[in-house]
Amino acid sequence: MQMFTAAKKGIDLRLTAKNFFGLIAPELELVEAEYERQVNSNIQVVNFLGEYVRASGGKRVRPALLLLAVYAAGGIGKDPSAVRMATVMEMLHTATLVHDDIIDNAGLRRNRESVNARFGNQTAVLMGDWLYMNAFEASLKERSLEILDILTRLTRQMTEGELIQLTLIGKVDLTHDEYFDIVRRKTAYLFSGCCEIGAILGQIDQSGRAGLRNFGMNLGVAFQLADDLLDITADESSLGKSAGADLIEGKVTIPLILLIEQDDSVRAIVQKIFETGEFPAELRADILGRMRTRGIIDQVRSIAAEYAGTSRKNLEVLPETEYSRALDAIPEFVIERQN
Repeated sequence: MQMFTAAKKGIDLRLTAKNFFGLIAPELELVEAEYERQVNSNIQVVNFLGEYVRASGGKRVRPALLLLAVYAAGGIGKDPSAVRMATVMEMLHTATLVHDDIIDNAGLRRNRESVNARFGNQTAVLMGDWLYMNAFEASLKERSLEILDILTRLTRQMTEGELIQLTLIGKVDLTHDEYFDIVRRKTAYLFSGCCEIGAILGQIDQSGRAGLRNFGMNLGVAFQLADDLLDITADESSLGKSAGADLIEGKVTIPLILLIEQDDSVRAIVQKIFETGEFPAELRADILGRMRTRGIIDQVRSIAAEYAGTSRKNLEVLPETEYSRALDAIPEFVIERQN
C-alpha cells in the first residue's frame, strides 16, 4: 500500500481541514435526513423532544469521521449502512451530551438551552435513554456482531468514564493517569469506534482496520485536550456553553493539573472555586494569566499536537486518496479550532 503524509505531499492542512466536510457534504445531508427520520415518533412528546435535540446541531464530527473512514477503507459513504451507522454514532454522542448536562446541571448546550434546563431532568433522562435505545435498534439492522461488540464496548467505556469522573469531582490533585483515563473513556473510544466501524463497512484488511481504530483513539484524545484548553481560554459565545464550566463543576483538567504542579498557590484558589461554585471573570483572568506566564497553554497545545501527530502516523497504512488525505487533515482542524 502506498504510504503518505500530508506534509510530504505539500498539502495545505488548514485549507483541507476547513473543507473536509465539503468532501462528504451529500453524505452528511443523507445523515441529517436519517437522523430526522430516526427521531420521528408517533408519540408526540418524543417527536417534539427528538426534533429539539436534532435541531441543536453540532459539528457532526463523528458522522464525518465514520463516512470518511468508509471511503478511505475502499467503501461507499452513500451506502445505506454507512449513512445509518453515521447517524447511530451521532445519536449515541447526543445521548451522552443529554445525560452529561443533567449530571453537570448545565444550562446551555450549543448556544441553546440544554434539554434538562428547558424540559427538566426527568424528561432529559428519559430522552437520553430513548436516544441510546433508538441508536442500538438502528444498528441491529446491520446484523453484525462485530459492530454491536464495538458499540456495546464503547458505550460501557463512556458510562464508566462518567462514573469515574463523578468519584473524582472536587479532587484538586488529579493525576495525569486519572485525567487521561477519563479522556479516553468519555471521548476517545467513541472517535475510535466511528473509525473502526467505518473500516468494517469499507471492508479493509486488519492492518487498515487497526490503523483507523488507533487514529480515532489518538484523535479523540487530541480533541479533548483542545476542548479542555478552550474551556479556560475561550469566551462563552464561542463555546456555546458557560466558559470555565469544568472548574465550576468541580473538574480539574490538564491545564490546571500542569499549573498546580508549577504554582502550588493555585491549589487553594481551585479549592475555593469548588466550594463556592463561583468562577468570576477576574479570577478566570488571573488563572489564565498565570498559565500564559508559565507557558502552560503552549504546553497543552504541544501535548495535543503529539497525539494529533501520532494519529496521522496511524493513517500511513492506508492507500493515498482524497479521503485519506481528508482524515489526515482532521487532527489539525481539531487542535486549531476555536469552539
